[in-house]
Amino acid sequence: MAEKKVLCVGLVCLDIISVVERYPEEDTDTRCLSQRWQRGGNASNSCTVLSLLGAPCAFMGSLAPGHIAENLPDVTAEDFQKVDLTRYKWIHWEGRNADEQMKMIQRVSDYNKSCPADQRISVSVEIEKEQEDLYQLFPCGEVVFVSKDVAQHFGFTSSAEAVVGLYPRVKNGAYLICAWAEQGADALGPDGRVLHSPSFPPEKIVDTLGAGDTFNASVIYALSKGQSMEEAITFGCRIAGKKCGIHGYDGIVS
Repeated sequence: MAEKKVLCVGLVCLDIISVVERYPEEDTDTRCLSQRWQRGGNASNSCTVLSLLGAPCAFMGSLAPGHIAENLPDVTAEDFQKVDLTRYKWIHWEGRNADEQMKMIQRVSDYNKSCPADQRISVSVEIEKEQEDLYQLFPCGEVVFVSKDVAQHFGFTSSAEAVVGLYPRVKNGAYLICAWAEQGADALGPDGRVLHSPSFPPEKIVDTLGAGDTFNASVIYALSKGQSMEEAITFGCRIAGKKCGIHGYDGIVS
């Protein structure tokens, strides 16, 4: 029997990366040393990393037929009704249209109630943007990723402060995770212990775009393989650190 997949629901987009000699000053022209176009978007990036780690995975989002498209709609609950839930062991939502995503997650919750424990789908959500409507997703995941930006919006100055301060927002039994760039990451679960991993920076930082998505995917991968949360956030920090030392994602697991 084929291994069940991890499904990532959210955005795919086009990232255009321009390399310049130094950060440009306002109202100045700067010569571009090089430029590359690559597929981006939080959920899409996480899917890329999961695939490179060797996890069977799938992406759900709006795709465009050409190189550039405008106003692609977010996935709706009606769209999600078409998903065959029996094919997945984990579903991760990048917080976007939260009202619709709440309905999708409810469908998974209802499905899990009818399944044996070993067949249930794990649910994770990412709350990255400082948008009030996204905060209703806090109690929706068994694993909740909250960004440094959101944590700072709530007044926290470290990942440890953030997971302690925001933990009352998640549901009973859930884990709350916050990565804080070069400060590493912290997680808090139902046992009340704050778990910490340091960062693992490369010798030279060359590309941080997608590092957070890499961290999320690596944590999901480790947890789906039965590792502990402490092991998972450490693995996430290691792979995110490797990503910062390379352009794009090729070589991330070498």
